[in-house]
Amino acid sequence: MKLWLAIALTLIFFSGCNSHTQLQNTNAQQALRIQQQKLQIEALKKALDAKKARARAKARARAKARARAKARAIPQAPKKNIKLKKVEDNNYSAGYMYPGATKDKKPTKVAKMETATPTTENTTIGRAECIAMIGQAKFDKYTQMFGGEAGSIKRCKMLKAMK
Repeated sequence: MKLWLAIALTLIFFSGCNSHTQLQNTNAQQALRIQQQKLQIEALKKALDAKKARARAKARARAKARARAKARAIPQAPKKNIKLKKVEDNNYSAGYMYPGATKDKKPTKVAKMETATPTTENTTIGRAECIAMIGQAKFDKYTQMFGGEAGSIKRCKMLKAMK
């Protein structure tokens, strides 16, 4: 019995030690994985920074190209020296201004149209007739607007002529 007890205790002791060593191994493996992951993260950060730097360089190059294109778009001054002709009243020439026109053409006469003269019916309109035509309220309104009955009567004449 003592032997059995001694064997059991030794087994418990060794199994406890064994689990402790397994725990140390797993911890060491996890620490190694963490270090590897940190290295991978640093490598990715460096790659990302390099990518950003390339993108910034491309953007700067594009901006410079646009600026160069804009500078090229400005027209150059003419290389030819042009002397301007002095313009005076006495150097006018109809042949220069109108090369296809001939001087012998006579102007055509256009017949004048006679305008219709208003009849006496349209020109003379009285106060009573105007009031009958537009009403007393409008007659008073036009009198105030135009500063007198003459303006109202003129307005009535215009309205009658439009009809």
